[in-house]
Amino acid sequence: MTSAAEWVIWNGSIGIVDTVRLDPIVDGTSERRARLAPPYDVVGPFSLDELEMQGRITFGACLVMSQQRWREDQDALRIAARTARRALWDQLSRDQDDEASRAVLELPLQGVLTATDIKAAFRRLAKTAHPDAGGNNELYRRISEAREALLAQLD
Repeated sequence: MTSAAEWVIWNGSIGIVDTVRLDPIVDGTSERRARLAPPYDVVGPFSLDELEMQGRITFGACLVMSQQRWREDQDALRIAARTARRALWDQLSRDQDDEASRAVLELPLQGVLTATDIKAAFRRLAKTAHPDAGGNNELYRRISEAREALLAQLD
């Protein structure tokens, strides 16, 4: 293939697929080296021989591949990327939930917590938050849920 051939570039972390050309191709003593043409010219240099032989080559979160390889692999690549993005989103949500739970229990927002830390914070707040101690159901429910969420993360 030459630089006139179109290749596919896939960034699964953000779900972008595009076609791209190679530019320039340099014949080395042992292999041909290439990089992608603008606007993707930050990708490279890489072995054009390896790309042609394997059908694809990896650069961080990006894959450069032949049109045929893309047709063969796109379903699996899209599923894997969606799964990875979902896992990242879930982790970010857990981190936000963790921070909110820490704030409810008046615990430090950063650092390692132990079960003892969490339970002690809960008991301290429960003394005044419990409806029988002059608190209210909503506040007691919030500190209980925060305790359970943080303890569940320790398991």
